[in-house]
Amino acid sequence: MEATELRDKTLVKPAPRAKDSIALKRKTGRKPRQKSAKQRSISSTALRNEKYYLNRELTWLGFNFRVLDEARNRKNPLLERLKFIAIVSSNLDEFFMKRIGGLKQQVGAGVHTRTIDGRTPEEQIDESISVTKELNVQIQTVFSEVIEELGKQGILLANYDQLSEKQRTAVRNDYYENIFPLVTPLAMDPAHPFPFLSNLSLNLLITLQLPDEDETAQARVKVPIDGNTPRFMRIGRSQTFVPLEQVMAHNLDLLFPDMKIISCEVFRVTRNANTERDEEKADDLLAMIEIELRDRKFATTVRLEVEDGINPTHQGMLANELGLDENKDVCVMDGLLGMANLMEIAVLDIHRLHDPDHHPITNVKLIEDRNIFHTIRDAGSILLHHPYESFSNSAERFLREASCDPKVRAIKMALYRISSQSEIIRYLIDAAKNGKQVAVVVELKARFDEAANIKWAAQLEEAGIHVNYGVVGLKTHSKVILVVRKDYSGLRRYAHIGTGNYHSGTARQYSDLGMLTCDDMIGADLTELFNYLTTGYKPTRNYRKILAAPKMMKNKLLDRIEREIEFQSNGKKGLIRFKCNGLEDPDIIHALYRASQSGVKVQLVIRDTCCLRPGLRGVSENISVVSIVGRFLEHSRIYHFANGGDDEFLIGSADLMTRNLKSRVEVLVPVAGSNWQAELDCLLDLQINDVVSAWKMLPNGDYVKCQPADGEDACGSQQALIIAAEKRDWAANRLKKRKPRSVARRVSQ
Repeated sequence: MEATELRDKTLVKPAPRAKDSIALKRKTGRKPRQKSAKQRSISSTALRNEKYYLNRELTWLGFNFRVLDEARNRKNPLLERLKFIAIVSSNLDEFFMKRIGGLKQQVGAGVHTRTIDGRTPEEQIDESISVTKELNVQIQTVFSEVIEELGKQGILLANYDQLSEKQRTAVRNDYYENIFPLVTPLAMDPAHPFPFLSNLSLNLLITLQLPDEDETAQARVKVPIDGNTPRFMRIGRSQTFVPLEQVMAHNLDLLFPDMKIISCEVFRVTRNANTERDEEKADDLLAMIEIELRDRKFATTVRLEVEDGINPTHQGMLANELGLDENKDVCVMDGLLGMANLMEIAVLDIHRLHDPDHHPITNVKLIEDRNIFHTIRDAGSILLHHPYESFSNSAERFLREASCDPKVRAIKMALYRISSQSEIIRYLIDAAKNGKQVAVVVELKARFDEAANIKWAAQLEEAGIHVNYGVVGLKTHSKVILVVRKDYSGLRRYAHIGTGNYHSGTARQYSDLGMLTCDDMIGADLTELFNYLTTGYKPTRNYRKILAAPKMMKNKLLDRIEREIEFQSNGKKGLIRFKCNGLEDPDIIHALYRASQSGVKVQLVIRDTCCLRPGLRGVSENISVVSIVGRFLEHSRIYHFANGGDDEFLIGSADLMTRNLKSRVEVLVPVAGSNWQAELDCLLDLQINDVVSAWKMLPNGDYVKCQPADGEDACGSQQALIIAAEKRDWAANRLKKRKPRSVARRVSQ
């Protein structure tokens, strides 16, 4: 079986043959007895067998095939299709930096421990690389189709040799004036050691010859696209673009005058991003993270990408200099390298080639122009759904008003990722200037955002804000703001708990949930949580409503799964519905298998990694898994338990991955109120029954795209949520206009 089929053996045994049944009847004089579902069930111990689990790395790569299908889908606008190609390419870069890099470290350390699906680190590397090669082939095929269609729309990504003489002159002049001063050629000879190659850098390997000499020399030139220099040079004001590396390759006489260019070959390197040090031995965590960032710059190389047609000797030389296995670690690309840069073209402001504009509405509870704390106090809790509802008019507004409200005494916040244009930092600094006590837990180890978070932490400290870096050995992944306000009845705690980061950019691209609340017990729980984060002291924390990792969340979720099993055993229908990004924790999967065996219906909406196998006889017949891929990246987490009719819904930051449940500080919060629960129930129903943007998972780990019935006028769940939000907004504003103007406003308290 091929690696693209995840190399998992079929578990469903063939049914007994008819002649076997006849023989049994003749021998015993009775019909063969049919086994009941209970008898067919696999034992709890046997459910730990590796054959019931899929591989984390391979299932994540499988998700990228589903994303690439959005680029293949002709119903999507062309620049959106190009965007999906760039996203998949960027995902692959990150996969090699993080996952392959980590696996290579395990191999180097002599680790032979098998994963829950029975693979060693070496086996995972081999199979993952095999799958990525197939994925790269498909990327290039889809890219060729999309570029051809874009050309028909007047957007041309041209090769240099396709340009006219006039265009070449214009490009050469542009290059000479604006880019050439940034270019530095480095010789490669006994007097000049092999140059350092930075992570994800695009490079030219140039072989040249001096006049009247037989010997050749080599030089390396870095394509300077890691700053503000675009990868694709626009020709004048046209919509024609040419890759910068091709412009450089065809104008090497500027770098090497009077020399003969024998060859110019493009290559790209990827380095390991896993450079963590032991926090418990660090005297200064901030300094340690800064050292890790420097270490990452010089980390070992994990991948070499080269253009098809490169001189085999040159390919071998590069692999040898970088310490790579030429057979395993070199990826020969039949086309453009570094396709994540295609995002430069994908964001062109050409409306007809993009999705229709989407304008998030203001949550209907927050439409009125009144103090947000009064609104929350009256409502008790307000459920937020981004990007359908505005992030700036809800979560950011909450912090903005807290920063200048004279009755606010303190603000506490956990920061994981924020955008470079974020208003969040300014609001926190304003709050400190306005005399409020401000404490911020900044996660310095947010992968690839470490440098940005170090900068934010410094700015906050300069403003006199108490900055803390969380608990040693744990990542603070929770998304929480706690505001303490002096209300008319005394101090009251207000909070925002979210599933996504406080990042205004991703809030427009990711589907996330949040909740504004003044629930007393949730506020008290979050006070305990921040006391833990700012001290690291680990006595038992008596949380009354929230589920917090790493101490209690996993056990509480397992208890709730067990509760559904008990309800099912006692004649009440059990139901479990989870929506999250990844499901990998073996104990959670084992518990879900047991729930399925007992008859509990389990419906899962898992975006990418899913190590559970649905639909296996005697194991997971009552489990279904779908993956939603669409315009927005699904990022919200919802956990629903029927609870014998007293439904329980939880939202928060945690996925069902071992790292989230054991190595991170995560928070899940209960969502009360029949209206908010009904909204979450509707969301889950929409996605579970989506026949446009959903993929159904098969027992062997493959996925099948759901299709609407013939003649059915269906839309995907994300589009349905856009329409529903617009209807809510229209209705709310219509009612607002009808309100009599003579009604006196409430006196501020």
